[in-house]
Amino acid sequence: MSRGDDLQSQALTKPAFSETQASALVESVFGLKVSKIQPLPSYDDQNFHVCVSRTKDTTDGPTEYVLKISNTESSKTPELIEVQSHIIMFLRAAGFPTASVCRTKGDNLTSLVSTDSGSEIASYLVRLLTYLPGRPIAEIPISPQLLYEIGRLAGKLDKTLEKFHHPKLSCLHRENFIWNLKNVPLLEKYLYALGQSRNREIVAQVIQLFKGEVLTKLGDFRECVNHGDLNDHNILVEAIKSAPEGATYHVSGILDFGDMSYGYYVFEVAITIMYMMIESKSPLHVGGHVLAGFESVIPLTPVERGALFLLVCGRFCQSLVIAAHSCQLHPENKEYLMITAKTGWKHLQQMFDMGQEAVEEIWFQTARSYDSGIAM
Repeated sequence: MSRGDDLQSQALTKPAFSETQASALVESVFGLKVSKIQPLPSYDDQNFHVCVSRTKDTTDGPTEYVLKISNTESSKTPELIEVQSHIIMFLRAAGFPTASVCRTKGDNLTSLVSTDSGSEIASYLVRLLTYLPGRPIAEIPISPQLLYEIGRLAGKLDKTLEKFHHPKLSCLHRENFIWNLKNVPLLEKYLYALGQSRNREIVAQVIQLFKGEVLTKLGDFRECVNHGDLNDHNILVEAIKSAPEGATYHVSGILDFGDMSYGYYVFEVAITIMYMMIESKSPLHVGGHVLAGFESVIPLTPVERGALFLLVCGRFCQSLVIAAHSCQLHPENKEYLMITAKTGWKHLQQMFDMGQEAVEEIWFQTARSYDSGIAM
């Protein structure tokens, strides 16, 4: 979702390029002739699905791309977007289904373009990525097998990134980044967006528990670079076979590296569990399948496992509170911003009412069933 550290700036930073302007960018910056272009949903950046015409110089290249125009705040940190782009290329070379990053006519990964609105000149970083095939997993019935695969993918991704090196990698230490899971307490200043409600009471309780039971244990967690946003719209799947009982799917694409930051292994699996719960008809059983897949690559320590419940609750709170706040800034984008909220509040309340011990019993028992070869 590529969101800035400062939520207050969102009302001013989202790009507003027309399809005609976006087409002109693709042609002037990347040298490709656009045959069709249409906007894609986005949080506070702007994305377009671009189809290009083949020319004598591009007879064997891809014909579909995604044009990404970063908001003005993100565009002020080009080193962060540069590192993200290199990570995308590194993961693709390692066999992950990430996009290819296209170079500009000047052989760069990004280009800074300026627009004059009459009252001010704004600058935006522009990138072009290849378009990945598949459907978001939000659109399909998700099976235990696919949940396990997604958990395993999350673990392999974090493990592979241990080998990534870049001179500007330290920019992923984003201390006040609102979407880093350790920053759940920063939500306190946005609670007003919830009004006086049961939801607000639950979030306030989660924040207090988080301060006492998670922040005090960060030194015991193993650090790594997190993707940080493996949600049900950022993972694409394709059917690999059809059967009377339904299609079998595999992951065909990983999108949106804009929330990458230094975190911990247990953050990645908690974030993934939370987002996989959103569309599930059996949300409380999701965690065990995702956890089993993740632990087939990176087994969690007892301390990390003990924090998982509050970390999942914390991610629900981040997504739900920030969405409520952002809707006040961008009411025109409410449908996209409130995707998680449609079921998220219900899932968070159910988890909180059941309590940590009961939820953990379901998760850990399901995960153990994979050890015996009888997945539940």
